Amino acid sequence: MELAHSLLLNEEALAQITEAKRPVFIFEWLRFLDKVLVTANRVDVKEKQKKLVEQLTGLISSAPGPPTRKLLAKNLATLYSIGDTFTVFQTLDKCNEIIKSKDDTPAYLPTKLAAVACVGAFYDKMGRMLGSSFPDTINNMLKALKSAESQGRGEILLSLQKVLCGLGGAAASCHRDIYKNARSLLTDRSMAVRCAVAKCLLELQNEAVFMWTTELENVATLCYKALEGSNYGVRVEVAKLLGTVMATALLPKHASVMRQNVKRATLEEVLELMATGFLRGGSGFLKSGGEMLKGGGSVSREVRVGITQAYVVFVTTLGGQWLERNFATFLSHVLDLVSHPRATQTHVEAVYSRRCVSFMLRATLGGLLGEKAQIAAGKEICQAISKQMRAVEAVVNDISGENKAGAADVSASQHVMVCALKELGSLVQSLSATASPLIQEPSIGLLETVTSVLLHPSMAARLAAAWCLRCVAVALPYQLTPLLDRCAERINSLKSSPEAVSGYSFAMAALLGGVHQCPLGIPHSKGKLVVSIAEDLLRTAAQNSRLSLQRTQAGWLLLGALMTLGPSLVRYHLPKMLLLWRNVFPRSQKELEAEKARGDAFTWQVTLEGRAGALCAMRSFVAHCPELLTEDVIRRLMTPIECAMTMMSHVPAIIKVHGAHLKASAAMVRLRLYDILALLPPKTYEGSFNALLRELVAEFTLTDNSANTTTSLLRSLCHYDDSVLMGSWLQETDHKCIEDQLQPNSASGSGALEHDPSSIYLRVPVGEAIPGPLPLGVSVIDASVALFGVVFPHVSFKHRLQMLDHFAECIKQAKGIRQQAVQLNIFTAVLSALKGLAENKSTLGPEEVRKSALALVMGALDNPNPILRCAAGEALGRMAQVVGEATFIARMAQTSFDKLKSARDVVSRTGHSLALGCLHRYVGGIGSGQHLKTSVSILLALAQDGSSHEVQTWALHSLALIVDSSGPMYRGYVEPTLSLVLTLLLTVPPSHIEVHQCLGRCLGALITTVGPELQGNGATISTIRSSCLVGCAIMQDHSDSLVQAAAISCLQQLHMFAPRHVNLSSLVPCLCVHLCSPHLLLRRAAVACLRQLAQREAAEVCEYAMSLAKRGGDNNTIHLNITETGLEGVLFGMLDRETDRKLCSDIHDTLGHMLSSLAVEKLSHWLKLCKDVLAATTGKDVGAPVVVEIEKDEEDSEKKDEMDDDSMFTGLGEDDKSKPSVAPRWVTRVFAADCLCRIILLCENDKAHFDLAAARSAQAKNPKGDQLVLHLSDLIRMAFMAATDHSNQLRMAGLQALEDIIKKFASVPEPEFPGHVILEQYQANVGAALRPAFSPDTPSDITAKACQVCSTWIGSGVVSDLNDLRRVHNLLVSSLDKVQAGKGSSSQLYSESATTMEKLAVLKAWAEVYVVAMNIKKDAESKPAKPVQSGEDDDDEDDMGADVLPPDSLITLVQPELPSLSRLWLAMLRDYALLTLPAEFSSQLPPDGGAFYTPETIDTARLHYRSSWAPVLHAVALWLSSTEFGAAEEKEDVPSALSKAPAISQVASSTTRSFEESVKDRMHLMLGVSIEFLCFPRPEEPIHNVMSCLHALFTLLASPCAKIHIAEDQLLAVELLNVLHRLLLTRDPPAVQLQVTAVVQETIRAAQDHLQRQKAGKGKEEEGEKDSQPSLGEGADTGELVPGKSLVFAAMELLVFILVRHLPQLNARVKESPSHVPLRPQRLPEESARLVANTVSILAELPSLCSPAGSMTILPTVLFLITGVLRETALKTADNSVPVTVTAALQGIKTIITSPLARVEGMQTQWSGLVRSGLASVLENSQPEESRPDMDEVSMLTAITLFLLSASNELVGVIVLQKGCMDRFRNALNSSDPWVQARCYQLLLSVFQHSSRALSTPYIHALAPLMVEKLKAVERSRPGTAAELQAVQEGIRVLENLVGMGEEQNRVQLLALLVPTLISYLLDENAISSAPQVSRALHEFALQNLMRIGPLYPAAFKTVIGAAPELKIRLESAILANQASSRAKAAARLAQPQVQAAPTIKLKTNFF
Repeated sequence: MELAHSLLLNEEALAQITEAKRPVFIFEWLRFLDKVLVTANRVDVKEKQKKLVEQLTGLISSAPGPPTRKLLAKNLATLYSIGDTFTVFQTLDKCNEIIKSKDDTPAYLPTKLAAVACVGAFYDKMGRMLGSSFPDTINNMLKALKSAESQGRGEILLSLQKVLCGLGGAAASCHRDIYKNARSLLTDRSMAVRCAVAKCLLELQNEAVFMWTTELENVATLCYKALEGSNYGVRVEVAKLLGTVMATALLPKHASVMRQNVKRATLEEVLELMATGFLRGGSGFLKSGGEMLKGGGSVSREVRVGITQAYVVFVTTLGGQWLERNFATFLSHVLDLVSHPRATQTHVEAVYSRRCVSFMLRATLGGLLGEKAQIAAGKEICQAISKQMRAVEAVVNDISGENKAGAADVSASQHVMVCALKELGSLVQSLSATASPLIQEPSIGLLETVTSVLLHPSMAARLAAAWCLRCVAVALPYQLTPLLDRCAERINSLKSSPEAVSGYSFAMAALLGGVHQCPLGIPHSKGKLVVSIAEDLLRTAAQNSRLSLQRTQAGWLLLGALMTLGPSLVRYHLPKMLLLWRNVFPRSQKELEAEKARGDAFTWQVTLEGRAGALCAMRSFVAHCPELLTEDVIRRLMTPIECAMTMMSHVPAIIKVHGAHLKASAAMVRLRLYDILALLPPKTYEGSFNALLRELVAEFTLTDNSANTTTSLLRSLCHYDDSVLMGSWLQETDHKCIEDQLQPNSASGSGALEHDPSSIYLRVPVGEAIPGPLPLGVSVIDASVALFGVVFPHVSFKHRLQMLDHFAECIKQAKGIRQQAVQLNIFTAVLSALKGLAENKSTLGPEEVRKSALALVMGALDNPNPILRCAAGEALGRMAQVVGEATFIARMAQTSFDKLKSARDVVSRTGHSLALGCLHRYVGGIGSGQHLKTSVSILLALAQDGSSHEVQTWALHSLALIVDSSGPMYRGYVEPTLSLVLTLLLTVPPSHIEVHQCLGRCLGALITTVGPELQGNGATISTIRSSCLVGCAIMQDHSDSLVQAAAISCLQQLHMFAPRHVNLSSLVPCLCVHLCSPHLLLRRAAVACLRQLAQREAAEVCEYAMSLAKRGGDNNTIHLNITETGLEGVLFGMLDRETDRKLCSDIHDTLGHMLSSLAVEKLSHWLKLCKDVLAATTGKDVGAPVVVEIEKDEEDSEKKDEMDDDSMFTGLGEDDKSKPSVAPRWVTRVFAADCLCRIILLCENDKAHFDLAAARSAQAKNPKGDQLVLHLSDLIRMAFMAATDHSNQLRMAGLQALEDIIKKFASVPEPEFPGHVILEQYQANVGAALRPAFSPDTPSDITAKACQVCSTWIGSGVVSDLNDLRRVHNLLVSSLDKVQAGKGSSSQLYSESATTMEKLAVLKAWAEVYVVAMNIKKDAESKPAKPVQSGEDDDDEDDMGADVLPPDSLITLVQPELPSLSRLWLAMLRDYALLTLPAEFSSQLPPDGGAFYTPETIDTARLHYRSSWAPVLHAVALWLSSTEFGAAEEKEDVPSALSKAPAISQVASSTTRSFEESVKDRMHLMLGVSIEFLCFPRPEEPIHNVMSCLHALFTLLASPCAKIHIAEDQLLAVELLNVLHRLLLTRDPPAVQLQVTAVVQETIRAAQDHLQRQKAGKGKEEEGEKDSQPSLGEGADTGELVPGKSLVFAAMELLVFILVRHLPQLNARVKESPSHVPLRPQRLPEESARLVANTVSILAELPSLCSPAGSMTILPTVLFLITGVLRETALKTADNSVPVTVTAALQGIKTIITSPLARVEGMQTQWSGLVRSGLASVLENSQPEESRPDMDEVSMLTAITLFLLSASNELVGVIVLQKGCMDRFRNALNSSDPWVQARCYQLLLSVFQHSSRALSTPYIHALAPLMVEKLKAVERSRPGTAAELQAVQEGIRVLENLVGMGEEQNRVQLLALLVPTLISYLLDENAISSAPQVSRALHEFALQNLMRIGPLYPAAFKTVIGAAPELKIRLESAILANQASSRAKAAARLAQPQVQAAPTIKLKTNFF
């Protein structure tokens, strides 16, 4: 392939490859040329132009395939437009010659087509440059058109389209000729030709004025005729043509036309013309007058659907503004269409017409108008409805009957009503909360208008009105309860009107059905209301025969609707329901028999309707309340159901007696029965299988049914991918809801509410706007088929065989169309049964059953009906799956192989090739591996059968199935398959779209099979890869959008496996163009592909999209609206237009991926995008309304200019009309607000985004950089806009954004005003955003969210001034009053759980504020009060005080509310504690609910409590500990507060009990809640809940009352510690672990205090007896600690876990394991270090909880751990600081060694052993090792010294230890580090000074000489640094002390050591001045010491000095010099600081 990449065709290479590969090579060269010509150097091109033209024109006559000729033509045209144009006319003539040629052989055809394509391309590219040659060319092509076959006709028409496009107005002379020749082809046999004509005429109407003036009617008639018998493609193209022509006729596109003073069409004329088509079709206007008078047949459906699409094109072309201005006219016109008798000849036709009109309204209103304009349109619709309703009322109230025609009007008005109400409902639902102005404005009276229709005489209109009310309630949930009440009240007051009973019950049912879409629900009492109304209706039904039927139906409908409210509500009414159900049916067989004899036709009708209603309510119960279906309830339901089954067999006899009008009611009973049985487990009705199956089979084999009704389920049971084979079964498109009318099954697409009123309360099927149950006849068959599938797997084999044989018999008996219908139904049933078997994993049965089934299926594989063949193939595959035996599968495959080898007819070839595909699909690659080779070879052969493209389609489809299912086993066949796919892509005519679609599927499957191998570089892989890319390129260029979609998904697969090889620079622009495609599937494919690309390469994708926008300027063919907002902007725009779920979710994902990878770099861009979307007010007026008077040309051109200006701003690209601008709708705005939150979150990683000073400096360095904090005002503004919008969802998103902003920016300081934060300036905005959320009519969820934001704001500490805080604080105060109002508040709109949510949110917010306030107070108290400085400072302090929060300011806001708050909080915790009880304790819950929840809403309430208990728990803990467990509060008079809160009765009782009991209760409540939660915090629980809980425990245990309580009940403390241990195992964050250690510490302290009290008590009692003393504490006398009961054991477990977690080296087992590699100790991170330090401190406290024996049990472990921690963490630091862990370990050692245990009798030996071992461990650890060069010797020495000082008695005389200690000191003295020496001297001093001489003497003897030596040596090397100086000073200090300790007689010797050393430090006076600072300091230090020592020991000093005269001289000279300098420097001396004599190193903690 690489050889093809050259400017000229490489002819040698071409000659060398095989014949088969040449087309691919040529195509690849043309592709390369296409890319290169545009970018190449013009000079190069001109050089080679001659040769290139030769090569290219040579290719024309080489019979190129369709894609090749298209590219060839494009390249030739490009070449001429770049290079010289002299030879262009020669080439043109050459092409014309070829076109004229008389050669009609098929072989010559491709050459002719290539020539035609070239001509088209030339004119398209060069247009008028080709000058006057066009008339000949056009005539030549028109001549050829007459004699061409279909492919030629299509190609010529498309070329003509290009010629017209290129020439524009210049070709006017030929327009008429083209029009005459083309129009006759609009009704061509070939659909592809019809499409081409439509495209050509569409191009023609741009310039040919006559088409939309004089010829307008003819064009319209032509279009109507073209629509007859059309396919989807033709309908789309013709609708485009018709709509555009009509729009142009109304508003011509250009002014030049107006000068020809042509008569312009008026809107009425244009609409009238289109209505003719809609109502009369292509039969023309007056041509067939007679036929019209006879009231001829109805319009063909294709025409009606096509014209519906044309209406939409018409309005879309005119644009949104036009629609806004002319909406009233348009509305009345389309509503007239549906009221016309010709549109509603039969019921089904009427439904179809209604669907069409609804589609017109939805597609125009929903898409083109902004929210404001939609509200205006809503008003118009309301007026239309009320006008119709007035007319109806006039007829209904006209008793005299003068108005005969009225009755017809009423029945016509129902259809108008249905359309208008359906659109109104959809409008309100899509506007959601933004529709409130429409509902609230009294002048419109929407609710009154809609409710008035509930009394319409027609059921369809009443149902539509009910549905519309449901839409209103879902959009505006606050309307739900009032509407329900209103309907209930009207039902009661209008009981005697049948319409009212029916209408209002429909409305109530609809509203109840909508509740599940309103998260806030309805009050529980409404359920009772509905039940009472329904009971009343059922009870009174028999009283009045005029109303019996309606009351019965209404009663059961309401009960069915009630069931949708779910088990929590239905539970209460279940017994009553069961009773009602039992009473509807006869009790026994005898009653059934008796019944048959009684009654007349009417009573039977009421009875049947009643029973159908009861079954329907049952079905609703089973579907919506599965939790309530216990064995017992099912048993009680079965009684009436079995009775209904028995009754079924009697009904035919009853119908015979009483007349056929009962058939419908009987069918309804059957439908309801089948529906409920399908939901119940089949085991429950096993006994009735026989009778039931007889009914079911009779139902779908149409035994008693003369109509040929077919089921609608076949399509859903067949595989989705097979739709390509079923031809007319269309794919998903934007026109799906009208195209469904054209499907082949009965009444397809004629769903309407009146077919099954119960659907008004059921859930709407996904993807539908309104439920559309099919007519009863079809629904019953559907239900029977579905139930058959459920029952079949449970039936015996014998019966299966009987049924299958019976099916074959039924098919044989039926003839003609009936046979097709029966067969379709039977196949659907069989498929349903096989699917049921597969799901149940059961088998089909023995040989004879299989045989019978196989015969049935095989027979249908040759059926002429493609749908049946499809079903048969599917059934065959499913059978193979269910039987699952290799031999059976082999037999089936062999049959198909044989058939395919012999058969020559299309039908059997297609059927059996599909059979092979389905076999592989269901058995998978491994099960069918042995047939793979044969299957592939046969299918590859069939796929090449050019004579029948149908065979090709089916064979390729099956091949794709095989490739898909075989996976890697197919790898060997990839190359031949791929080359076949390419060959076909290059040769099959593009009009055979299905073949191309299947080729696309094959290619996709092949790419998946090769998979990741595609990345490779081997020769074969490169070939495969380039073949795939060529295949994709061919399909991308195809004209059909489904083929393009297939190309995109193939490229997407390729990109997944080999991303480097997919060229994004060409793919992305192509995807962007498809985003505006009119075809849903293509838009879906494009977005899905973008989604995948954006995951990896978002930046590149956006760049390429922008490059397309830049290119778009010069190439006006692409209507693309990419502006400076880039692809992101386009995607946001699409969100407003698209309604398809999948598409929207993919757009969200794509934007999400782009946002996460690009938003941080391009902050301004993304924030502006979000801001533009959010700032869009509803409904932009695009350029103020312009009055258009077309007579004046200037005005028109002015208007055009205005439009242009505007389109510049709205960013819509060239043509404003084509893509009307709509302000972003609320759903898009909500998404933008979510994006805003995501952007804030994404910026978290970089602190500069949240630091204004840093951001400004970064901005200065790099102006391109962008920091979030610089956009704070925009962020606040966006959040504010969202939070104050109409739409509730947007308000939620806005509040969430506001909360995020406050949290992230609360602590960002304002650099210009120190002491302030930047958010302070926005407090007004925050207040204003929050205030509306607290208004009384705000929904609870928004208020709850706003409370959360309030508490975040108050707690963030942004606002320092109390008065400013008060605004927000008052909002919370007002909410608190609402909470105190108690449960029974009067007007309730939402369910009780909504109230719960709101109240709990308020309490949670207060709790959070209180916690913050208490923390501020605590911090203020813990800071030492500042000492008052001098006067002027003091004033300064005062000024500061004004702005800084005084320490208790926040608390002063909370204080007044605390008494009531604390009660409410405790009540809430009590509720929460009860609600968390496991299910088995549910009987213990209070029957009337808790303080804030009602028993009915318990399940939803749980969730609300779960989200708000944690802060409340913390707050209560703070309150309890600050008020000593409410001791202060108990003293107040409680009743006064209680009168405010009737809900909290539990508190009242507690006042009577003693204070101790109440403490105990509260303690248990708090601990219970905490322990329950910590035992098992769900993984999704936020970590701050865990923290709140731990903080609460800590605060609680800090108070003395709680300490006493927990210490007295030791098991409670043990449980707490065990739970905390579990928490540590599951939760990692260090903060949690630190907090856990704090709680443990408090628990241990509590136990210590308790033990002290016990000891004190014991001490008093038993002053005399000393013996029993030691047994206090854990471990008693034996020293045994019992796990599970021992607090110490529990604490040890937890602490050891923490230590080993952070210092794994402590675990001895780790060291012993063979894989252990000793690690060098690492510095612990700071958090871990604090954690370990806390743990060590607690460990050291544990022995004090034990008895002496107990302590001896744990001490070895404790000491082992502490010395271990010391060993692992004593590491040197740069600044010689001591790590916290070491400090803690040393402190711990001290605590242990100084414990009173040493004095306990009987323990001495054990104790001393322990101490000695401890010291031995430390010594061992402090041994200098190579592996630990950074060990901190000082800390180790300190530990050794601690042992020596604190446990001297145990250590005296232990030689081994003594030697070790001396070694360590010696090492330290010899250390090279002066700091170590200095510390060593200090520690030695403390040892030398020890009171026990027995201890100190050996050390003095051993170490003093070394010291003296060290100090003597200083004379030779004087100290150079301060540290060295310090070491010397410390050493001298030790010597001095030794001198002091010595006895009098030894003093001289000692001084003789000290004095000479000191004197040796003195400098002579000459050297002093030049000596360095440190050296001078040493001199001064020595001199001062000498001058101090002399007077202390005068005699000895003299002796020493006297003995050495040279010392005396040095000393004297130094003193003299000192005096002299001191006099000289007396003045200077004052200013100089004195050299310190005190030691300069202080230990952080003084251990000694």
